[in-house]
Amino acid sequence: MQFDLASNVALQNVLANMEIERKKISAAQTKGYIGIGAGVFLLILGFILGFPVAGIVGLIALGIVGGIILYRIGDELHAYKDAYKRDVIGAALKFMDPSLTIQPYEGILAQEFIYSQLFTQQPDRYKTEDLVSGTAGKTSFYFAEVHAEYKTVHQTKNGTRTEWHDIFKGIIFVADFNKYFNGVTVVRPKDFGAAIGAWFSKNVFSYGSKDVVSLENTDFDKTFVTYATDQVEARYILTPAMMERILNLHNSAKYAISLSFIESRMYIGFPLNRNYFEAPVFKTLLNPQLLNDDIAAIKFMHDIVQELDLNTRIWGKQ
Repeated sequence: MQFDLASNVALQNVLANMEIERKKISAAQTKGYIGIGAGVFLLILGFILGFPVAGIVGLIALGIVGGIILYRIGDELHAYKDAYKRDVIGAALKFMDPSLTIQPYEGILAQEFIYSQLFTQQPDRYKTEDLVSGTAGKTSFYFAEVHAEYKTVHQTKNGTRTEWHDIFKGIIFVADFNKYFNGVTVVRPKDFGAAIGAWFSKNVFSYGSKDVVSLENTDFDKTFVTYATDQVEARYILTPAMMERILNLHNSAKYAISLSFIESRMYIGFPLNRNYFEAPVFKTLLNPQLLNDDIAAIKFMHDIVQELDLNTRIWGKQ
């Protein structure tokens, strides 16, 4: 979706005012970083020329100045980023669909992330933000950015070394399926060629001794492997039409997706390689493409309901 910024005068005015604030913050941050960088340069130069004390003093003096500048601009930077999500992204969402809302400091709780059973590894460090929720027809949905990691600790001759590894980084999408499932069905991709998609090969939930479901759609079976605790129910969920829609969704996503169907919800994991809905500091706000990229990501999620035909109520909840 190309967001028509030219037709939204109110949003143009908001962006114009925020652009003034962005330039102020950008200039202050540049000064701060230059001060710290100059201090590091003096330190190196002092050691090269044989005046290490002078270099250290220069680093401390300029580092303090640069640090103070960055500290003072911190509150304004925080307010600027909040305003972008509230007044720009929020307004653009309403323009696209009045039911859409964004809550920057809410997300998918770690308990629900684990409950989705898309992953075997439980996170040791978990961050989530930018919860977007809404309805499309009869179907309610929500999604948020998630970054889940686990740690490994290794003993070395110098002590212990802690390393952090990604379980998942991207968007978790959740939608009402209007059907209570007695079992659990998980669909994961077979092709883990992409680096981000490879996370799934190590971390996607595996049912161990539970059955692999063989389905009639050969393209679907070539692309995905399906596990289920109830084979009959899995086939009710994965109708021929649903399999085609999942294939289309998979082909239109940037990276390999994975799905689960639990109780009355459908979970989809979309790995991504960037953080969305963030206000730029060193790039202009007046470039329409900046907002288009964020809105395109939201519209992609919003259209999943239509893409998977979730508004067609072939079942009633039990």
